[in-house]
Amino acid sequence: MKKLMITLGLAAIATSCHSPAQQDLEDRVALKAVVDEFSILADRKDVDAQMDLFTDDAVVESYRNGVLGSTFEGKEAIGSAFGGFLSQFETVYHINGQQQVTIDGERASGTSYCLVVLISTTDSVNTKLTWGVSYEDEYVKQNGTWLIEHRKSYFNWQSTETL
Repeated sequence: MKKLMITLGLAAIATSCHSPAQQDLEDRVALKAVVDEFSILADRKDVDAQMDLFTDDAVVESYRNGVLGSTFEGKEAIGSAFGGFLSQFETVYHINGQQQVTIDGERASGTSYCLVVLISTTDSVNTKLTWGVSYEDEYVKQNGTWLIEHRKSYFNWQSTETL
């Protein structure tokens, strides 16, 4: 017990001694991890776990070719929409690319790029839909954890092929 208390005390001291540059780097890594975890959970179709990455009052907007197609507010509505969408596909595969973020204390904004591959089967025919997606996110740090507060998903281009 004494060793645990000393370890926790040292960790608290180390955390309080972060330089601004070190904190910035840690925040950038954590924000990238949020985006990557979102994609991994989408691939697994684990919508319940995805909702842990959003604030309770989060908003998600989806755009196709620059036109707003849908807006969902709150974890319940977002989760229902994500679950319904993902259930259409046997395979969901995200490949995340570059991310650029701006951090201002407990708030941040960022742009992330993603290639999304979706495979479905209709009448024994497999179809692969590939989308080039970018996310414009607003983040907030709550209880030391970065969460998505507002996401604009831009489905910029698509390609469809029969497999």
